[in-house]
Amino acid sequence: MSGGKLTTYDETEVSCLPGTLSGTGDGTTFSTNEGSVVTIRAGRMSFDDNLGVRRLRRVPGGLPPECRASSADLFDVFWHTFAENYPFFRAKGVDWKSQGDAARREIAAHPERLFDVLCGLIRPLHDAHVGLLAAGQHCSFPRPGTPDLKTTVPRAIAVADANLGAPIQRWAGGAIAYADLPEGRGYLRISGFHDYADTFAASSEVLAKALDEIFTADRVRTLRGLILDLRVNGGGDDPLGLQVAARLTEVPHFAYAKRARNDPEDPTRFTVPRPFFVQPAAAPRYTGPLTVLTGSLDVSAGETFLQALLNRQPRPVLIGQSTQGAFSDMLERTLPKPGWKVALPNEEYLDPRGRTYDGTGISPDLQVPVFAPDDLAAGKDPALAAARR
Repeated sequence: MSGGKLTTYDETEVSCLPGTLSGTGDGTTFSTNEGSVVTIRAGRMSFDDNLGVRRLRRVPGGLPPECRASSADLFDVFWHTFAENYPFFRAKGVDWKSQGDAARREIAAHPERLFDVLCGLIRPLHDAHVGLLAAGQHCSFPRPGTPDLKTTVPRAIAVADANLGAPIQRWAGGAIAYADLPEGRGYLRISGFHDYADTFAASSEVLAKALDEIFTADRVRTLRGLILDLRVNGGGDDPLGLQVAARLTEVPHFAYAKRARNDPEDPTRFTVPRPFFVQPAAAPRYTGPLTVLTGSLDVSAGETFLQALLNRQPRPVLIGQSTQGAFSDMLERTLPKPGWKVALPNEEYLDPRGRTYDGTGISPDLQVPVFAPDDLAAGKDPALAAARR
């Protein structure tokens, strides 16, 4: 921090490079280039669009010399970034060292194939929160069988809307949609928890206004049930998910606990888990029967939101297919080549028993096909039909 500017650096065993996060402010609070607000005080860094804090330790002598001029090799930085931060190699069955050795030999023989080789390294992880961006090129490999996002989502939304048999209202550019169904139940679809507005604070205000218009005192008193559709929820900001969960309970309850990998050499060592809770909102709340539609396009903050509902009373009934299984916030790192960046997870979200759903996703109570091509072509939505039954 200097002159009202926040600059970050990302370290590995072999590198120290300028980070993706920067901002301007008054020395305590900074508006970042990503639309969030960072607060730094008493050795702690917190984000308004994120849950938890990062502990800070002052380095004597200012910026280390290796951060002022770095000649690190791109492949080495890439490999060490994962080796020192990724928590799920064992769960994914990936031997990162042996695969890295093979990739290094291939790059030595064919340096022009660097991007393809790095993409080949992350492919076996099948982790939707892992991705490589390189000067206009991008690769990411979600769980096998995941429908194509760009082609599936618009058709899936159109089919769901056509099957409602009721007018639908929309907020936040269509990311939030609600309909009162003829049978006296409600249908709420949330397609993501991000970019409702230019900043996180403004997005939270947009969401609050939508929730006030959806969960009116008259509606929550008369609803016979609520169907919550998360099948195309692409994630975003966890606090926005908790903001919605606060309108769905009358008593506080456990949401999840977060912990981050905390040892560059040992992937089994984590920070002490920090618990988070759903607190009832000081506004009209719906507390009756809840059915949630799930599928593999429910990812990231869409999954943490679902996890935050699992300890609600009455417990929601989940219908559809397993969620994607990518819960952690994304750790974005720069690579030593202009325009090259990598993203990966470094956290676990734990249930009350200390279990994580990363990789497996959250399974439904009732398995029903979600977005099967034949169903979409025929305009059918069997998961929605099952929820209404």
